[in-house]
Amino acid sequence: MNLNRLGHTRSSYQPDHLLLTPDTFVRAPRPGMENATAIVHVSPAVGAGFTWYTAEFAAGGKLGPASGQRFVYVLEGDISVDRRALGADGYAYLPEECDAQVTGAAGARASVIEKPYRAVGGVQQPEMLAGDEHEVAPAALMDDPDLQVRVLLPGHAGFDLAVNTMTFQPGASLPMVEIHVMEHGLVMLAGSGIYRLGEKWYPVTAGDFIWMAPYCPQWFGALGKTPAKYLIYKDWNR
Repeated sequence: MNLNRLGHTRSSYQPDHLLLTPDTFVRAPRPGMENATAIVHVSPAVGAGFTWYTAEFAAGGKLGPASGQRFVYVLEGDISVDRRALGADGYAYLPEECDAQVTGAAGARASVIEKPYRAVGGVQQPEMLAGDEHEVAPAALMDDPDLQVRVLLPGHAGFDLAVNTMTFQPGASLPMVEIHVMEHGLVMLAGSGIYRLGEKWYPVTAGDFIWMAPYCPQWFGALGKTPAKYLIYKDWNR
């Protein structure tokens, strides 16, 4: 044990944001899980409008019922959604009340986002879909070729959430401090950088999770010698 690190963590819980680092993760199964466990990163318990957790599977593992619609992004290993095989960086969207089973092989891990669906009159809830992040064409954010966005869900009004990946070349950054009505959650998939959240500045790296409340000032810049990449959620179209 490193005595110099006793009581130290980069994790921080503030009224308008949350940074969780792997050294503070706690695992517990969610209702209906079998041969699997969860690290719940954020939920309505802190005022968030969604739940985000990492699911970790043992052999024969499966998720329980969703609390609303569900988005699954494979971090590692092999996962099956309604018998469709997904590997690393594969993903699936399951509408509310969808009974498709999500199962995983031993050692598989997935990011799971769940939220109640907010209906709009005359607009139909989307159907289940699945894809592979590598097959989604990247687009430069505000014409910056060093900041590439892959949009994983269609933008039509049936979806009340958006999920993207964002990849920053070393030294690239968001072009502005953003302050907006949308709520965010994100998990760092690769690389490292500096995140401004509210009036605080945090070093972040792969495996970290961040929640940002509406109107939380936010900015990111990538550091190091390899690209930084994160998976990010926001409420949308509502």
